[in-house]
Amino acid sequence: MRMNNLLVELFVEELPPKALKKLGESFAATLAAHLKSKGLIDATAIATPFASPRRLAAHVTGVADKAADKAVQQKLMPVAVALDAAGNATPALLKKLAALGADASVVPTLKRAMDGKAEALFLDNIVPGATLAEGLQAALEAALSGLPIPKVMTYQLADGWSCVNFVRPAHRLVALHGADVVPVAVLGLTAGRETQGHRFEAAQPVVTLRDADSYAAQMETEGAVIAGFAARRAEIVRQLQAAAAKEGLQPIDDDALLDEVTALVERPNVLTCQFEQEFLDVPQECLILTMKANQKYFPLLKEGKLTNKFLVVSNISPADPSAVIGGNERVVRPRLADAKFFFDQDRKKSLADRIPGLAKVVYHNKLGTQGERAQRVAAIASGIGEKLGGEALAHQADQAALLSKADLLTDMVGEFPELQGIMGRYYALHDGLPAEIADAIEDHYKPRFAGDGLPRNPVGLCVALADKLETLAGMFGIGQLPTGDKDPFALRRHALGVIRMLIEKDLSLSLHDVLQDATAAFAGIDHFKDATASLADFIYERLAGSLREQGYSALEVEAVVSLRPQQLGDIPKRLAAVRAFAALPEAASLAAANKRVGNILKKVDGTVEATVSAALLKEAGEIALQAALNLVKPTADAAFAAGDYTGSLQSLAALRVPVDAFFDSVMVNADDPALRNNRLGLLAVLHQAMNQVADISKLSA
Repeated sequence: MRMNNLLVELFVEELPPKALKKLGESFAATLAAHLKSKGLIDATAIATPFASPRRLAAHVTGVADKAADKAVQQKLMPVAVALDAAGNATPALLKKLAALGADASVVPTLKRAMDGKAEALFLDNIVPGATLAEGLQAALEAALSGLPIPKVMTYQLADGWSCVNFVRPAHRLVALHGADVVPVAVLGLTAGRETQGHRFEAAQPVVTLRDADSYAAQMETEGAVIAGFAARRAEIVRQLQAAAAKEGLQPIDDDALLDEVTALVERPNVLTCQFEQEFLDVPQECLILTMKANQKYFPLLKEGKLTNKFLVVSNISPADPSAVIGGNERVVRPRLADAKFFFDQDRKKSLADRIPGLAKVVYHNKLGTQGERAQRVAAIASGIGEKLGGEALAHQADQAALLSKADLLTDMVGEFPELQGIMGRYYALHDGLPAEIADAIEDHYKPRFAGDGLPRNPVGLCVALADKLETLAGMFGIGQLPTGDKDPFALRRHALGVIRMLIEKDLSLSLHDVLQDATAAFAGIDHFKDATASLADFIYERLAGSLREQGYSALEVEAVVSLRPQQLGDIPKRLAAVRAFAALPEAASLAAANKRVGNILKKVDGTVEATVSAALLKEAGEIALQAALNLVKPTADAAFAAGDYTGSLQSLAALRVPVDAFFDSVMVNADDPALRNNRLGLLAVLHQAMNQVADISKLSA
């Protein structure tokens, strides 16, 4: 067995840039996984992916030229079928052996063993290990068929009649084990050691690879290609930072753009360009978006403000770059001019004048138009504003909500949907509206993703909450619920947005009340059903998941969320109280006792009143527990009412001894109904006292 490193490269026409990184990673990972399954590499092998616009490649260390032989035991057939009465092989057995490459001479060596209820014959055999050519052929086919490609293309091979399916036409295949070519073939190509370098910059059109380990170096020196995606990305970052530093500026930070540009070039060359200063009168978000989305340029900023300079990542490095710079400056100018034209045209009509036009824009065929939706959001936002800040805030929230969708009808948002809300703010300020209203129009989409900021003022909070609650109530009301990994209306994101705002801003709003108000906004709409209960379940499920992701234990989360607290802003304090309580020496005993109390009360038919008659307390244990509750409960209740959840829970520690004594000495289910009901009432009082902050029985293992 000879060990060596392996290099496989498929040279193709330009691959989809947004998918290139995943394609490269998938190609290398699948190739290595199949080689391992064939026994050609072990767990210590390292698979390094390479991916450029015109190639997918993988370098795998420690690959054997042949896998080790394996000893296997193969079941043949039941003894009753394999041997006759005299113990000789039957024709059926001989036929089976022949199919396996054996004959009658092996019959005496066959082993007998029970297989279920019948005895069977087994053949010990040595299975030869796969050769590298066999294993790599299968691994290569699996790697190509397993690429995450949404669509493949069919193209004709050079023979003029054969066709193959792949993401792009492939032109060369390299497979080197050390310095030796591995005889494999895919997509009508036979493996060799020749590939092609950069389309324009390579010293020679064909690069002849010496061995597997020289691939990256030869491609860079002879082919003018940085084959590794990560290495090419790092080089682009280095050049971007250096070019920006020369200008005393900072390139925009955008990982997605960086990945896409890395997938568009094989030998990056960063150049500095500029546009006319007059375009800076247009909101910078518009200019940045058009430069990034349409041209793949990196705008340059100074203290967060856009300048009239930008960086281009070119795929060529001419001695005189002026033609490349001038060409890119000419290309970007019409884009910026379009943005300026849209901005100038949009400001000729106020947002308020656009509101009637929303009645012509369908939101959902069962929920009406964007105009109707804006009315619902305004009603919900006004109600939230009334609760949080009285009539003044309610009025502002109503106004901002009615205007919040008006920018959907502007030319700028029509061209760049990503700017909705952002442009609404600019146009609101141009219309002379207060900053609170303008900011709320932009912020009502927040938080748009995990880690996004929350609305910056109370008006924005009201409208953002209303917008998300309207979406949730509406979609649940018509049965458009998320399923599996499908969530076309982003309801999970909307629910997490509601949770974040209620908790992080500590809003004094009842979740039940705001869900009821959101549902009420849909009154009179056909096909709509009140789904408040299932929507509440959905939100509490998202809440529990979010809290676990933040580092709270499953038991802590369950203890708090199982009570379904309506003021979500209290939840961090409740969790902190539970964590502090769990650290007390009395916690385990009280949690177990609380669980026992809950189980007893669940078994009782009807409702147990939390009342106790002192005259019916007979046993010392129940008298002591009642006395302890009389001392502890007022303290716990007062702390709870004051929002001191930690103090409320910790005061319960004094109940441990009397609770344990009660269960040791008192029979709850006494024969006398009056005594039994009184003791159940005592337990109900105890249960209430112990479960105001959290259901501490959940802490019982």
